[in-house]
Amino acid sequence: MTQEDTFTTPDAARARAHRTHAALQRISERHAGTDQSRRRYAHPYVLDPWEAVALVTALAAGGAELADAEEPVDDADLTAALTLVPHVRAELDALEAGLLTLARSRGLTWQAIAFGLGLGSAQAARQRFDRLTARTGS
Repeated sequence: MTQEDTFTTPDAARARAHRTHAALQRISERHAGTDQSRRRYAHPYVLDPWEAVALVTALAAGGAELADAEEPVDDADLTAALTLVPHVRAELDALEAGLLTLARSRGLTWQAIAFGLGLGSAQAARQRFDRLTARTGS
């Protein structure tokens, strides 16, 4: 580290982006290294709400290509995806509340949880947990 770096304010967004990349890489390497292990949580025949919303969004925005003879995303597809957003939000809230409960039961401190969530304090992490559990009834 140079003397100049010592006095440069850290870029929080850049640090968070690096942690996000590292998190995806770690989980991919440890738990999703094969196609079979990567897909073990997904239902083989039915899209879940998250997959459906992500797919329609990617296709509509040009982040994914249509297959040959596949119809382009239309207004009804967008409305259908929007219909699923509250379900995705509820699932994510329940998933996050469950993950926080698991983290605490395994001994992670609220400060460690705050770091993982990108929050500034243990108190903020605890308040987030309280709001999630109130919303999800967990």
